[in-house]
Order: sequence, then C-alpha cells, then structure tokens
Amino acid sequence: MTEPKTHGRPGRWRTGAESRQRILAAARSLFHEHGYGGTTVRAVAAEAGVDAAMVFYFFGTKQGLFGAALEMSAHVPPAIESVFVGGLDGIGERMIRTVVESIERSDRAPLLTLTRSAATHDESEALLLEYIDREFTGRLAAMLDAPDAAERAGMVAVQILGLAVARYIVRVEPLASAPVDELVARFGPLVQHCLTGTFTDARRPA
Repeated sequence: MTEPKTHGRPGRWRTGAESRQRILAAARSLFHEHGYGGTTVRAVAAEAGVDAAMVFYFFGTKQGLFGAALEMSAHVPPAIESVFVGGLDGIGERMIRTVVESIERSDRAPLLTLTRSAATHDESEALLLEYIDREFTGRLAAMLDAPDAAERAGMVAVQILGLAVARYIVRVEPLASAPVDELVARFGPLVQHCLTGTFTDARRPA
C-alpha cells in the first residue's frame, strides 16, 4: 500500500516513522483533553497535519489509534514492574507511590486517560478493565495464596481507581493537593490490608 500524502508544507515529515509519531502526539493530546468519544480521527489528522487516510493507514481504526496512543501493549513499564519485586511485604505503599508518581510525571498516563473516558464510552471501559487486570489485579491475585484472591485484588483496584478519580479528575480536597508521601502513608496500609489483612466473612452464619 502506498503511504498517503500529507497536507501542509512539502517535506515537513519525510518518513513514515515521523508521521506516525506526530499522529500519536496529536492523539494523546486530544484524547486527554476530550476523551475517546469527543475525539475524532479527522481532528487528530488535522492536529497532526496529515490526511485522515494516513491515520487509518497506520492504526487501522480509531480504537487502534487509542490503544497505541496510550501504549496499551503487553510490555509492562519498569515502574509497574518494580511494585512486584519485593513480594507482598510493603506492596501497598509501593503500589500507591508508583501509581501516583507515574501520573504526576505525565497527566496523560494510560490509567488517567482511560479512567476519564470509561464513564462515557464502552470501549474505553473495556480497555480500562484490561489495563487494570493486566498490570495490577491479575498479578496480585496470582501472588495470593487465598481462596478470595480475586476479591482482594479487586478491592485494590477500587482503591487505585478511587484515588485517581478523586485526586486528578474530580479534584476532591484535601486529596487533590496532598503530598505524595501523605497519600502513600494513608492509602498504602489500606491496600496492604486488602491483600494481607483479616476480614470477617459476612456470609458465614453467626
């Protein structure tokens, strides 16, 4: 297939790799600002200065573009990998610190962008669940030697998503302006208890 021609000044983007990176940069910006539903392929193409046909050439569909823009690959980022290095001891604090610091470094982190879009778009919701399961809950459940491992890992997902929404999307105070160390100190033990603490089984007869 012949690569579509770009709009704009001739020769500005000379290679397919450069065009692809420009499209991804535009997509990350627009998906972050407007969410999945509010972003069109045409708008991404215009922002990148290319034909809409070029977007489809590289990514196939809008969904493919969205996944690529969020780096939704099987590769686990080193920061996430570091959460699991020390086993279950102290994993609650490591997880909260890693999640918060990764978002602080870039407000276009996949977790944040997916969370913003999931409320209004089914495909974004599916991607968010896939992301959470692949990088957090699936691995946590595998580490636990307990019959309720999946439930415990799910409780961790509630903490992570709740914190992300409260701090970065709804901006609930004092969470929105709290120092990272304070969040780690408060939420880390909650996550740790979800994974290794003792719970009363409400289903068990008194």
